[in-house]
Amino acid sequence: MFEHEIAAAARTTDLLREAAAYRVVREARTARRPSLRGPGTRGRVTASGTRGARSAPRAA
Repeated sequence: MFEHEIAAAARTTDLLREAAAYRVVREARTARRPSLRGPGTRGRVTASGTRGARSAPRAA
């Protein structure tokens, strides 16, 4: 191999390693902090805007 081929192969290997490390960090952040827009993250909201749909009945 010529010097430029060795340098190119080393640079490619470095880029692949950096990309893998970036993916690991990004996945760890995503797993630690789930999206608020994902399904099942919010409770049911009633007409009055409260979350306790099955709470005690209100006094009239």
